[in-house]
Amino acid sequence: MNRVPITKEGSEQLKEELKRLKKVERPRIIESVAEARAHGDLKENAEYHAAREEQSFNEGRIAELEAILSTAEVIDVSALNVDGKVVFGATVVLEEEESGDKVTYQIVGDVEANIDEGKVSVSSPLARAMIGKFEDDEVEVLAPGGNKIYFIDSVKYS
Repeated sequence: MNRVPITKEGSEQLKEELKRLKKVERPRIIESVAEARAHGDLKENAEYHAAREEQSFNEGRIAELEAILSTAEVIDVSALNVDGKVVFGATVVLEEEESGDKVTYQIVGDVEANIDEGKVSVSSPLARAMIGKFEDDEVEVLAPGGNKIYFIDSVKYS
């Protein structure tokens, strides 16, 4: 069985979501199903079918989260001794060579990646190019729009 890397923060977020789905959403949906069932004929009862569909999605997400958490290898980057090297979980500030623009990314597991939050998957081309590098190193990323060159401005572990 493959262990899936996940940050400590990402693991906590998934556990909170799982807890909410089980303790809050599941009882609410069960109540909605019971209420809709009480309205009578189930064949033509749109409320019942909508509640059952919501229940199906909720149970599917619960199963997905349980599977992820059971195979996850939680990595606490703050406990690693990496001496400034870019590793899984590190937050990296990059400066684009061409424009001088700075961007900040945290390298996270596939399940917690969200580019809008500045979290890039460890399997992404950008993360693969950064891993193993140090502050002030040059990073060349093979992007769909052409090669991009960045300089590592800073590396943080939090």
